[in-house]
Amino acid sequence: MRDEPLVFGDLSGTLHLPSGTARHPALIGLHPADGASRDHVLFLHLARVLPPIGIAVLRFDRRAGAEDRFDVQADDALAAVAALASRDDIDERAIGLWGFSQGAWVAPLAASRSGAIAFLVLLASTGVTPARQMRYGTARHARAAGASDDDVRDLLALRGLYEDYHRGRIPLADMRRAIDAASRTSWFGHAYVRREPAPPGAWATLDFDPGPVFARVRVPTLLFYGEDDEWQPIDESIAVWRATGKDDLTIVRLPGTGHGPIVAGADGSGSVSTLYTDTLVAWLQRATSRPGL
Repeated sequence: MRDEPLVFGDLSGTLHLPSGTARHPALIGLHPADGASRDHVLFLHLARVLPPIGIAVLRFDRRAGAEDRFDVQADDALAAVAALASRDDIDERAIGLWGFSQGAWVAPLAASRSGAIAFLVLLASTGVTPARQMRYGTARHARAAGASDDDVRDLLALRGLYEDYHRGRIPLADMRRAIDAASRTSWFGHAYVRREPAPPGAWATLDFDPGPVFARVRVPTLLFYGEDDEWQPIDESIAVWRATGKDDLTIVRLPGTGHGPIVAGADGSGSVSTLYTDTLVAWLQRATSRPGL
């Protein structure tokens, strides 16, 4: 096995290649909202477990400023696919995308736009809008911290104002007054509302509807969901995927995990779920050995 730098356009990453001279299948990692680095723990996990079974892995640094620009991230994912497809050591018919959290919105968007993607692996693929997902997650975190029903109601009201502010419906002065009042409460830290809001429109994807995008995905797809996902309604998300009628959809629930496939240890440490790793490896081996690939 060998690692080498890879530059595509103005982005850079690290390509992990299996041993041998064959043309290898490849998987490209796409980022969660809070993880722009190629060194995210789950990217590094892919680089450890997949090249030994003959699958190349590309991990790269997300474009600066693209955290809330799904179109830009999808374009960058397709640029990464094109860069791999041009290589003599990569099988251009067997390049897939792996996406976690926000990356699991971006990967289907990229796949819906291109026939160059052969399969998807998605972790915590959310089937509701980012605005709905944040309402769910913030309310759940507040309740877990001891917030009352009245507190959660007020938190969700603030989130609703914050959404409408970004839609251009609430003046900045009104938003500042609401934030100032809420900042004195015990639950404000769980609301994920900035004390000084970004300009209206900065949260460009708040109403992104993933359902129609999922319906345009035409490739085999593996979905992982943590049984105790604290950031999204997994049953709703699974229902959106099932409503697409895809017959090449595999859904796996991971016991003992939350938003990511991490199992907590008794000492407070965490490790990547064995069920996740074993299922990922077995599914990819099948997906990359299909007739025609």
